[in-house]
Amino acid sequence: MARADVLSVPIIGRRREETGRHIAGAPDWPLIATAVALTLLGLIFVFSSSFAVGERLHGDPHHFAIRQLAGAGLGLLAFVFFASIDYRRLRAWSPLLMALAILGLLAVLVPGIGVEQNGARRWVTVVGSLPPVQPSEFAKLAIVIYVAAWLASRGDAIRHVTLVVVPFSIVVGLVGFLIMAEPDLGTAIMISLLAGAMFFVAGAALRHIFVLTVLGGSVLFGIIAIFGYGLNRFTQFISAESNPEAGGFQILQLLIALGSGGLSGVGLGESRQKFFYVPSAHTDGVFAIIGEEIGFVGAVLVLLLFAFFAYRGIRTAQRAPDTFGALLATGVVCWISLQAFLNIGGITRTIPLTGIPLPFVSFGGSALVATLAATGLLVSVSRFALQEEPKEKKPQQRKRDYVEQAPQWEEAD
Repeated sequence: MARADVLSVPIIGRRREETGRHIAGAPDWPLIATAVALTLLGLIFVFSSSFAVGERLHGDPHHFAIRQLAGAGLGLLAFVFFASIDYRRLRAWSPLLMALAILGLLAVLVPGIGVEQNGARRWVTVVGSLPPVQPSEFAKLAIVIYVAAWLASRGDAIRHVTLVVVPFSIVVGLVGFLIMAEPDLGTAIMISLLAGAMFFVAGAALRHIFVLTVLGGSVLFGIIAIFGYGLNRFTQFISAESNPEAGGFQILQLLIALGSGGLSGVGLGESRQKFFYVPSAHTDGVFAIIGEEIGFVGAVLVLLLFAFFAYRGIRTAQRAPDTFGALLATGVVCWISLQAFLNIGGITRTIPLTGIPLPFVSFGGSALVATLAATGLLVSVSRFALQEEPKEKKPQQRKRDYVEQAPQWEEAD
């Protein structure tokens, strides 16, 4: 066995690249039900956590809830579109989608087009008074499709440094750089982890994964050390109690909200921390409000929903009929799972706060549309999934079936 084979772990294995027309089957209904449940949960808690800030900032307690509902409507259309098409068509669309994503990230940095909020330029104005769009959310969708198509087309050359590793690093690095320029460190880290996971699953050599991890970590450390960006979140993580009224205020209030719910919560809509104690209670901090209002039981239910979503997604990837479908499903699962981990980990003070929203649940129209579109892709792959072959019957069962199916002759009079 060659050394390259020893140092690589192709998790999805070799698949027969099918040609011709796929015959669509039934979609993964449990997966769809899980996504619907999380979306409905998000609509409920966006309203519950935002009516106070909506009243103060916009004079309308339903301001954020209505916008989230509109995002859910657009997301439903995106979900139906991507779930109903043959996902293989996206291989031809992937370069165009990637180009549009990069143009969107560049547009954010253009004065007059990009919209700045809270010191960050992450949105673009599309039409008049309509809510701005966040291109980085759709860049996640584009990079999942592009990387899946690109890696699937490389075959055994995936372990080649010049042909694969370097171009892969350039594309992912360019997207990460543009997102960092907004600046948005959390999303840049998330996209890097997502692309790296897909590269690993596709069968990349472990030594290449190690080198990319070291280089990426070094770049991240250099950015934090030179520019100081993100350093305050790390210091808040390790020493929030030393400055509870300033730097440590957010993380401590999140923990207070999460812990005050107890086992069953203070009651739906009865949160106290959402009244301007928890910053961004309807966006990054919505999981803390869930824990406060419906308690430990509700928080665990949310975790179980995300775990079940990941399980159905991994199952879809394993049963995908081709490498592109397997990588596409893997990318969507890694996207949703990593983002949920980064959000919940930050709120529970397991890791530093990253500013990453909770998929399906946090307020954000662009994020909800992109997430539901990605779920539609996952459902599309599930519709063309390979069916499990029936197990061969044991000799005793075959004999019993023969006896039962044999014609019964009546005795002659």
